[in-house]
Amino acid sequence: MLLKRPFLLACSGGVDSVVLAHLCSASKLEFALAHCNFKLRAEASDEDAAFVAGLAKNLNVEFFVKDFETNSYVENNKVSVQMAARTLRYRWFKELMQTTHYNYLITAHHADDNLETFLINLSRGTGIDGLSGIPEKTETIGRPLLPFSREEILSYAKQAQITWREDASNADTKYLRNKIRHELVPKLKELHPTFEKNFRKTQKFLAGTTEVLDAHIVAIKDKLFVEKKGHYALEVSELMKLKPLKPYLYLLFKEYGFGEWDNVHDLLTAMSGKEVRSGTHRLIKSREVILLQELSDKEQDRKEYFLDSDDVLPLNLRQTEVEVITETSDTILYIDKETLNDRLSVRKWKNGDY
Repeated sequence: MLLKRPFLLACSGGVDSVVLAHLCSASKLEFALAHCNFKLRAEASDEDAAFVAGLAKNLNVEFFVKDFETNSYVENNKVSVQMAARTLRYRWFKELMQTTHYNYLITAHHADDNLETFLINLSRGTGIDGLSGIPEKTETIGRPLLPFSREEILSYAKQAQITWREDASNADTKYLRNKIRHELVPKLKELHPTFEKNFRKTQKFLAGTTEVLDAHIVAIKDKLFVEKKGHYALEVSELMKLKPLKPYLYLLFKEYGFGEWDNVHDLLTAMSGKEVRSGTHRLIKSREVILLQELSDKEQDRKEYFLDSDDVLPLNLRQTEVEVITETSDTILYIDKETLNDRLSVRKWKNGDY
């Protein structure tokens, strides 16, 4: 992956990102280091930031650092520490690329990260997208170390006498990724010595299959998506010819944010006027046609619930996303995100409810 334009390099201070910084410097590429201080490990977090600042000085590259109140974000948004860190990190990177001449980001994800992500997604249930691995590059992000293992990177660092910082939290198996890294993966490699090599081969096959599938879907879209003024129109009769139907509907509409595939499927045979919404788009049944429209900014910002009748008392509702059930009370409702419709209906109790 040869980068001919200036880019940001996300650097934690760990061996992976430090090795990547040295390799980019040795290749005489134009880049800057960007470091996130999540303030999670007291003095150690500040020492990480100071180390990366020193690295940037030694490599003679520009340095950006951002301090985050991560624990406050976790508390306010009811998310895990890892999810909070990821959200804060990429949000800042995006802002930084918008305000500097660095319009591309590279990270130090490697082959072991790919394997761990594969196993995490597999354990949670996923389609081919979740099994195809971390993409090597997108329009704004590149990951040049993906073909290399953690062991290969570590070996290079020692041989080149590169120093780095160790994050003690990486050994804490209370986190799912760490548990997979330190307990499950070693067992898999022990059971099958060529497991890692075979896994990489499998992901290449999956990536190739995904490319073929994407090309097929593009061809289907060119045929079915008829562009009108401000929306697309799709003939229901043509959609119904696709077999198996639900997987096709997923592949055709996933990029528009839809998640309730039973509802999308049922829309094809629903009465005219019925609609299904995602956070950004709506599908409307209009006689023998399905219309795909983008929601206005005002519609996208609206609360994701509505009152089912006029006699419901005024309610103060707040929606947050959590990974585990913690606090419980009569004022808290936990709902499985995967089965939640795009709108939550609120009404009084009726006979038969439970």
